Amino acid sequence: MKHRPQILLIEDDQAITSSMLKVLEAEGYDVRVLARGDEGLTCALNEPCDVVISDLRLPGTDGLTLVRELHQARPKLPIILMTAHGTTDTAIEATRWGAFDYVPKPFEMEEMLDLTARAIECSRLMSDPVEMGPTESRQTALVGRSRSMQGIYKEIGRVAATKVIVLIRGDTGTGKELVARAIYQHSDRARAPFLAVNCSAIPEHLLESELFGHERGAFTGADRRHIGRFEQAHRGTLFLDEIGDMNANLQTKLLRVLQEQSIHRVGGSEPVPVDVRVIAATHRDLEAAIQERTFREDLYYRLSVMTIHLPPLDQRTEDIPDLVRHFLRKHGPEVGMDSPSIQAEAVEFLQQQRWPGNVRELENVVRQALLFARSYTISADHVREVLQRSRKPLSAHEPHHAAYVTDLLARAERGEVQNALGQMLTDLEPELYRQAIRRAQGNQARAARWLGISRLRIREKLRQLGLHPAQDQSPDDMTRPSAPDSPAQTFAPDDTDRAARPTATPLESAQGC
Repeated sequence: MKHRPQILLIEDDQAITSSMLKVLEAEGYDVRVLARGDEGLTCALNEPCDVVISDLRLPGTDGLTLVRELHQARPKLPIILMTAHGTTDTAIEATRWGAFDYVPKPFEMEEMLDLTARAIECSRLMSDPVEMGPTESRQTALVGRSRSMQGIYKEIGRVAATKVIVLIRGDTGTGKELVARAIYQHSDRARAPFLAVNCSAIPEHLLESELFGHERGAFTGADRRHIGRFEQAHRGTLFLDEIGDMNANLQTKLLRVLQEQSIHRVGGSEPVPVDVRVIAATHRDLEAAIQERTFREDLYYRLSVMTIHLPPLDQRTEDIPDLVRHFLRKHGPEVGMDSPSIQAEAVEFLQQQRWPGNVRELENVVRQALLFARSYTISADHVREVLQRSRKPLSAHEPHHAAYVTDLLARAERGEVQNALGQMLTDLEPELYRQAIRRAQGNQARAARWLGISRLRIREKLRQLGLHPAQDQSPDDMTRPSAPDSPAQTFAPDDTDRAARPTATPLESAQGC
């Protein structure tokens, strides 16, 4: 069983509490509710939880004090504040004290769910330990005994204790994020925040605001000040993934931040000092990009003070047996197998294959083989069948679906396929998720409703499939009303007249999740 994220909700308004509880639980979260700030602080200090969502004005202990004391004791615990418009400045101050983010009331529940999901992912990145070398645990791990991987472990150890910028280079699926997290977890900033930004997954017009924040009125729809990732990661570590995809304008601004150790919010004129260690990663050939004038040479030299090169899986096939064993232990419980096994010839067959998707592709094949074997030992035939169907997916533009089904059933009749329905789902599932998130313009909540699954489920599937949806929303879109298929739910400020406040009702869509 996978760990269900634990949320502590601290709110004294019963109507808001009831509505949020129903929607959050429908999303797959375990929620504990407390009405007093002092009780919430005690609980968060002594009980396990992944995210705290708290009102700013509370009996017992106010939200600002809660943030200050809780962040000092548990700096890796994300805290989301709910605040009335009149106390937004206080909420910004709380963000500087360590709050993950804040939401002004009234707010749409979609906004809260998106923020909660980001906080859960941030909590996972900071708290899920990355082990290095052979491991018997089911934790996230950098696995491999090859000479190249031993060199990677040494480089992580050498650079972790320093403050230098690190550039991680390697093909897609080689484990660049794991290396970044390992550096962070072995550094002297391990108790401070670790935030990750995928520069290729966020549209250019939103990435600057995501990194540096913006002032109220900076652009259409900017109705409040927004604290960017650099400020959120103050005294911690910021991981900039796929930095080779960053546009020239942002490259210039990033270079200035690295040189001056301060940022300017979009629409702001005052510099904001930041103390952030940057770890960057890319799969692109930056030297070629410099020659093509798509990447700044001075930024390249600034980022590459220390460079770690991750080899493709094809160059370390001796690590495949250890990787396979690790993935069997990691994913076996998903199919009800505590001790899954694989035949030696199946492992040898895997070592003979080419792996353009690297470790990520190998993990996906092992997971599918577990499902295909159905509690039996994985054989070479199982692996062969998985590779055949995973590397020849049904085209998204295939007009002859009937022909596909006919061929599939014929193969099943000949005994070449043991689970026709399972194979069809495997063929279609990646493209289904890819097209759903594209049609939804990166809106995971909308895509999840179309697919009839929860937001947690779609986030997990997108991560497994290696899909990184962009939030394709322009600043002008921020002022548009909610789409008809996305009914908005708003909560009023807690310092307004409660008699005049509309009763909050749960999202209609949550009932179908």
